[in-house]
Amino acid sequence: MADGRSEDVPGEKWDRCVADTLLKSGVGLGIGALCSLVLFKRRTWPIVLGTGFGLGFAISNCQHDFKRVESLHMKPIKLTVKN
Repeated sequence: MADGRSEDVPGEKWDRCVADTLLKSGVGLGIGALCSLVLFKRRTWPIVLGTGFGLGFAISNCQHDFKRVESLHMKPIKLTVKN
């Protein structure tokens, strides 16, 4: 993002948000399915709970990413006084 244009920033944030959501919900689904098979006699609620936790974490990360203000790179200005 350092060399990108400012109008590219929201698109990059949305791309990261979608990728993070897919990853976290998929991991939550997998962990829920594994727990369902191993621990809970093939019940569906661990799958739903794991997917929900993954989506919740992803939404929280997206909110923080969109609220974060990108730092501006400014150069110091040298002022001179004429007498």
